[in-house]
Amino acid sequence: MIPSQRRQQLLDLLDTHSVLGIAELATYLAVSQMTVRRDIQRLEQAGQVLSVSGGVRRIAPLHREPAWPLKAATNIAAKRAIARHAASLVKPGQTIYLDAGTTLYELAALLTGHRELCVITNSFQVSALLADYPQIELHHAGGRVDPDNHATVGPAVAAYLSGVNLDLAFFSSSSWHLERGLTTPDEAKLVVKQQLLHSAARRVLLADSAKYGRFGRFRACSLEAFDLIVTDDALPPPARQALAERGIALSCVPVTEPAAAEGAGHPHPDPLLNR
Repeated sequence: MIPSQRRQQLLDLLDTHSVLGIAELATYLAVSQMTVRRDIQRLEQAGQVLSVSGGVRRIAPLHREPAWPLKAATNIAAKRAIARHAASLVKPGQTIYLDAGTTLYELAALLTGHRELCVITNSFQVSALLADYPQIELHHAGGRVDPDNHATVGPAVAAYLSGVNLDLAFFSSSSWHLERGLTTPDEAKLVVKQQLLHSAARRVLLADSAKYGRFGRFRACSLEAFDLIVTDDALPPPARQALAERGIALSCVPVTEPAAAEGAGHPHPDPLLNR
């Protein structure tokens, strides 16, 4: 079997299994682990796969973002670790934006003790949580309702954001990619994120490592557009190195929260169900 055929077979295997280990691939393909590693390196350079600890996973387009309940139950410890780091960036007296997303909800839960803070958001989840804390000045950016993500999207949100000056904007995303940048499968979200780039003095992306390497149809910006990207320490070393070589500021925070404690600490991640 020539190398190009073997690499295509490797991709076909990943289409079926999503993630496979080096040893498994060597067995499936009847080649050495060294050969598998070389093939993975070539495919990774082509943007078709992503190395993970001890193996590799397929990079595939994101056609639709998961609904809120599914996202809220995924990678909780990583999201809370990212949120803790993000909370340390918030200073008294700032006007900040919290994008719609479960990691941003975790961040909002950590800001409830702040005073002299103005929060603008398009998320109904964040609004429902922070509405119980009158010391925080809270604004919701209206617009068309996205029922899957419990948020507003579209030109009306972008128009609202064009009239505010943000000290700090926290972005969420279900897909981020070194070459393709910050993307979304939903065009209505695109205009919101692009306006945020102009409205904020500082722009920070909060995205766990499981979302790295994925991409949607619409490109909001390059990763270089962010002043900082905060993710978890499961991001593979090759990805960290590639980001560093591009001059992208990156914080990979350790995930230390025990899995058994993931349901504890603050309210259920759907405050609208708790009312």
